[in-house]
Amino acid sequence: MNDVKEIYLDNSATTKVFPAVADLMTRVMLETYGNPSSMHHKGVEAEKLLRNAKEIFSSILKCDMKNIYFTSGGTESDNIAIIGAATAAKRKGMHLITTQIEHPAVINTMKHLESEGYTVTYLPVDSYGLVKLDKLEAAITPETTLVSIMHVNNEIGSMQNIAEIGALIKKCNPETLFHVDAVQGFGKAQIIPKKMNIDLMSVSSHKIHGPKGMGMLYVGDKVRLNPIVFGGGQQNGLRSGTENMPGIAGMAKAADTVCSKLKDDADKLYALKERLIKGALKLEGVQVNGVELSDELKSALAAGDVSESSSEELKAAIAKTAPHIVSLSFPGIRAEVMLHTLENDGIYVSAGSACSTHKPEPSATLKAIGLDKSLLDCTLRFSMSVFTTEDEIDKTISVLTDKLPMLQKYTRR
Repeated sequence: MNDVKEIYLDNSATTKVFPAVADLMTRVMLETYGNPSSMHHKGVEAEKLLRNAKEIFSSILKCDMKNIYFTSGGTESDNIAIIGAATAAKRKGMHLITTQIEHPAVINTMKHLESEGYTVTYLPVDSYGLVKLDKLEAAITPETTLVSIMHVNNEIGSMQNIAEIGALIKKCNPETLFHVDAVQGFGKAQIIPKKMNIDLMSVSSHKIHGPKGMGMLYVGDKVRLNPIVFGGGQQNGLRSGTENMPGIAGMAKAADTVCSKLKDDADKLYALKERLIKGALKLEGVQVNGVELSDELKSALAAGDVSESSSEELKAAIAKTAPHIVSLSFPGIRAEVMLHTLENDGIYVSAGSACSTHKPEPSATLKAIGLDKSLLDCTLRFSMSVFTTEDEIDKTISVLTDKLPMLQKYTRR
C-alpha cells in the first residue's frame, strides 16, 4: 500500500495543518516564545500575538475581543460553557436541554450534571437529524437555564437552523442561554453569534487546518460562567493557565485563512459532495443518510439520470446540509470491513465519530434518526476538505464500484 496515493476523507476527525500555520507556529516557538503575562519585551511580544489572535476571531464573529477565550479544544470549550453556565445559574433553575445527536463532549457533560442533580431533556430529531422545533418549544420552562445544540452533526452532516433556534429560545425564555457546539460548522458557514442569539459557542482548531490541542470559546456579553479550571487567573480567571501561544497563533491563522474564502471553499465542497452522492447512488443498495432525497430523485440518480432537473434537486437538498460530510450505508457489509477495504487502496474514511470509534455501542446519531437496525454497523462517514479533489472523489467511487459487488457476494453466502 506504500505506493498508493493517499486519499484522505476523514476530515471531520481531523484536518491537515496548513503549511503557513505550521511555519507560523515554528517561528513562535523559536522566536516569540515569551509568556504573555511577563512584563519584559519577550512577554510584550507574546501579548501582541495573543491580542492579534483575539482580533482575528472578533472580526470573524463580529464581536468584541473580550468575548474570545482560548482553550485546549472543542471538548474543553463545551465543558466550560455547559458546566460554567449551569452552575452559575443554579439558583435560577436546574433544567438543561440538548439533543440526542450531540457530540460526546456535550452528552457526557450533560450526564455529569445529571449526576449532580440537574434535569436534562434530550430532544429527538427527525430522520435527517434536524431538531423538532415544537419539541424544543414545549421543553423550555422558566427553570431552563441552558440549551446546547450543535450546529453541524459530525456523523451525518445535518445542519441546524441556528438563527431560528436561537430566536425561539429567547422568545420562550429570554433568560435561557443558548450554547452552540460549532466545531464542525465554523469555517463552513458564516456564524454571527449576536445576530443568531448565541450566548456561548465552541470552536476547535484541528477541524479547520489548525493545530490539535487548541480551541476557542465565544462568551457573550453579560453571560456569567463559573470557571472549572483554576490557577493564575489568566483570561479573566475563566480559563487559567499560561496561554499556548504557538497553538493560539496557529489557530487564529487557520481561522483567518478558512473564513477569508469561506463561500468559495463551501461551493467547492458542495460540488464534491454532489459528485460523491451521485456516484454512490449508482451502486446497488447504497443509502445516503442525512440528506432529504425524494424516491424519484434516488431512482433517477441510480439509473444514471443526471438531467438538469435532477441535478438542481440534488443541489437544493444538499444545500440544507453541511458541505463536507457524506454518510453512506452499505447493507450487509460491516463498516469495519468496508473501511479497511478502502484503506487497502489508500482511501481513509471513518465509521462514525472518531471520538467513539473504539466503543462497541451503535451510533446514537444513527439510532436517533431512525436508521434501520441492520444498517447501524454498515455505515461510513466520508468527510472532505479544501485539499480534496474531484479526481480523489472519482477514484473513491471507482474503488467502491470495483469492490462492493465482491463484498456483497461474500456476505450473501
